[in-house]
Amino acid sequence: MRRVPLFKLLTRDQNEALAFYVEKLGFEVAEDNRMSDYRWLLVRLPDNKEFCINLELARNDAQRVIVGKQAADLPLFSIETDDCLRDYATMSAKGVAFEAAPEVQPFGTGAMLKDLYGNKIYLNQDPSG
Repeated sequence: MRRVPLFKLLTRDQNEALAFYVEKLGFEVAEDNRMSDYRWLLVRLPDNKEFCINLELARNDAQRVIVGKQAADLPLFSIETDDCLRDYATMSAKGVAFEAAPEVQPFGTGAMLKDLYGNKIYLNQDPSG
């Protein structure tokens, strides 16, 4: 068996990134451990226990320069939902910035949002969902 259990996301500040992903996008803390001056911080969606995002503090100039641009102008990842319109309304009310309202496409109903650093994330509802 093969799988991808972890994705690293560079942040300027782990506390502000944690607040955004938990309070605005609905993630939960999977792990939050300190090892000397290093903080291992993982968040995940409540219904997706096998995949986590590591909110990693950018520690040098090379890392800091790509915060918010890890995928350039493309979506960094996508969030699958069973109700795109509901999640769009909920997240919008919490101040999440969307490029536009959800649109129905052949691959589902979706909308592009931006995290607190400008990384694009695609919110998608499968057409059969």
